[in-house]
Amino acid sequence: MADKDIRPYGAWPSPVTAESLAEGAIGVADLRVVDGRLFWLESRPAEGGRMVAMTLEPGGQARQITPEGFNVRTRVHEYGGAAFAVLGETLYFSHFRDQRLYAQDLAGGAPRALTPEGYRYADAAPAPGGGLVCVREDHTDPANVRNAVVALTLAEGDAGQVLFAASDFVAYPRVGPDGRRLAWMAWDHPNMPWDDTTLYVAELGPQGLADIRAVAGGVGESVMEPQWGADGALFFISDRSGFWNLYVLREGAVKPLMPRDAEFAGPLWGLGQANYALMEGSRIATGYGEGGREHLVVIDEARGAVREIAVPFSAWGGLRRLDDRRVALIGASPDQTAAIATVDIETGETTVIRRPSPAALDPRHIARAEAISFPTAGGRMAHALYYPPTNGDTAAPAGEKPPLIVQAHGGPTGQASGAFSLANQFWTSRGFALVDVDYGGSAGYGRAYRQRLNGQWGIVDVEDVIAAVRFLAASGRVDPKRVAIHGGSAGGFTVLAALSQSDVFAAGGDFYGVSDLEALARDTHKFESRYLDNLVGPYPEAKAVYEARSPIHHLEGFKAPLIIFQGSEDPIVPPNQAYMILDALRARQQPVAYVEYAGEGHGFRRAENIIHAKQAELYFYGQVFGFTPADTLPEVRIENLPKR
Repeated sequence: MADKDIRPYGAWPSPVTAESLAEGAIGVADLRVVDGRLFWLESRPAEGGRMVAMTLEPGGQARQITPEGFNVRTRVHEYGGAAFAVLGETLYFSHFRDQRLYAQDLAGGAPRALTPEGYRYADAAPAPGGGLVCVREDHTDPANVRNAVVALTLAEGDAGQVLFAASDFVAYPRVGPDGRRLAWMAWDHPNMPWDDTTLYVAELGPQGLADIRAVAGGVGESVMEPQWGADGALFFISDRSGFWNLYVLREGAVKPLMPRDAEFAGPLWGLGQANYALMEGSRIATGYGEGGREHLVVIDEARGAVREIAVPFSAWGGLRRLDDRRVALIGASPDQTAAIATVDIETGETTVIRRPSPAALDPRHIARAEAISFPTAGGRMAHALYYPPTNGDTAAPAGEKPPLIVQAHGGPTGQASGAFSLANQFWTSRGFALVDVDYGGSAGYGRAYRQRLNGQWGIVDVEDVIAAVRFLAASGRVDPKRVAIHGGSAGGFTVLAALSQSDVFAAGGDFYGVSDLEALARDTHKFESRYLDNLVGPYPEAKAVYEARSPIHHLEGFKAPLIIFQGSEDPIVPPNQAYMILDALRARQQPVAYVEYAGEGHGFRRAENIIHAKQAELYFYGQVFGFTPADTLPEVRIENLPKR
């Protein structure tokens, strides 16, 4: 300890700069294997946050396919996902600017538009005859957005032949190995895809679908991710047991493949989630979350055996079959950023193919997550990941306790992850403790835990973030007088609700959060337009509940300074949500700061905005908590903040 620099918590010099945060924001997503070749997407924060398609060349070199001026990103459900497909030597992708489907030769050349404007496409799979089946979202009448499974010939001007449009939403259209059957999942308002969904199978012919049958799902069951086996069996994931587990439908009978009180999938916010891979013979590579990490396993269906594979990842996704004995995945660990990797399922040998944002951080500066469980209201238990202040070069004065940042994830069905996050290390390396709370309603703990928030949004989540603070304060780990809470989207709502209902928090950071539930019910997009029916109550029948839960109607409770961050073009939580709470707090002369980023949507993708938002938040906490950050920071105007 004697050789360390002694400085107050929060004022520690850190190797994690806001600039390195932006550099480390190159994400990898949507991993695919086509004819033994890897394809995936990468984000480009330095290029306005666009997404580009990548491939691995035969020589092992990663190559960018997408040319300048194009952005591989779909707006289906606004959250997108599964924005491209590869057939033969052609890449088909959704271009973010106009949402048309484009074709591009893998060898090079300019992309060419195929579909007319007014439609959005995602989640495509090969169809008989060389076309695609996919999810289409029809916006030709903005007042009546329609979702359907369609077949595309890929001829110029073809908008798609509607195969199924009898539900409000659809996902995972997948053609059977004989080309004569189609499986897909569907659901209707007010459900979300983690509530009640149905798995359908139908005969597929030139004229469309025949003999449509529901084979799984229904009331009280979320079923997702169908895959056809080579023998015509249909595999899928269902939470009929209370947890998302893997099942197979064969010869009319459904069989669980690895019953376990653990989650083999997560909520389907973005399309194209890939949680298992069908291998040669009767083997299935899959995994589950338990004990704060992901476990990769191989199930041998014929033998009824399960074998875990030791991999250097605590979290992974995008699991795909590469060949007879290897899978490809996107993996991350507590001390490394996400990477494209291959794993030999026999030996566990892991090969990293590409890590676009290496974590250039010495291990002695890295805070590692500790899974904690703690008592909360109603005699329940809640869960979180706790990160202590960690910096190999700096320590705090004796007797001082660190300030705490409470992190409220979005969704609200999101889940805290122990995978390496430069955003978390930004705070812990400066002397903050951080707790990432899996409040009731979070994913990862089964259907019953997920449904704790039904009818209780703004109550259970607030109780749980407060309980996390009290648990950590009682154990002497944090300073209870210097506690901030931050979160985005649904987490931003929890921030505002917690600030309006309690005096536990001394500061708040609201990122594109919800201040008026009633306005959100009227203004938001189709995918989430009935989400609040379950979280709050049917609208307008439950109008009084909406008013009672909305932070905008509890202004007298706001005492702590608040900083608000908002994108000017957010279609999910529109900017009016930020303006309402900002104007109301100004009128009451409460301490408040506001930062808006032009051109940003729901979440910040551009490097300069990622940098500024983090620096502004640090500056804000320094002003509120009375410490001077070691960084050179841009000033932020904080209205009505009392001078110290």
